[in-house]
Amino acid sequence: MVRDANDADLGTLARDGDAVVITFTRRLAHPVDKVWRAVTEAEHLAAWFPHEIFGERRAGAPLRFVTSGGDGFDGEMVVFDAPLVMELMWGTDRLRIELQPDGDGTLLTLTDTFDELGKAARDAAGWHECLDRLGADLDGRPQVAWGADWRAINAVYSERFGPEAATIGPPPGWEPRV
Repeated sequence: MVRDANDADLGTLARDGDAVVITFTRRLAHPVDKVWRAVTEAEHLAAWFPHEIFGERRAGAPLRFVTSGGDGFDGEMVVFDAPLVMELMWGTDRLRIELQPDGDGTLLTLTDTFDELGKAARDAAGWHECLDRLGADLDGRPQVAWGADWRAINAVYSERFGPEAATIGPPPGWEPRV
């Protein structure tokens, strides 16, 4: 199996009416305030989030998501309740990150809600990789190259979620980043 992947780390797939919902829960051995900074501040997001986020950190603020290559798309901050909840429209996806104190650590729940079942395995593999990177960054462990584990973890999600959830693969020209 993929580096750092175990059943507890795998996301789940559910339907909410016509919407597709992928949920991840990770326990991080760091206090809520430290995890909150890692999931909201630009200098920390760069280690794990796939885009740079431009815009105010407040509910209702317009956002712009930009790739390292300069491509981008728009979104909106839906909820910003420091230090527990950040919910945003990431293009057409609704992305919610919730933090809950858990002893001396934090329970992080990431939920991605979208309309197209065929991209569920692809997106789950992507968020899985992102959360692995977040954990490594918080722990001070070295990062693997972006995409190094994506194909292997995508295969796990394709099997776990079924063929109808794996009809859309990586974007054209996608290759792992070094």
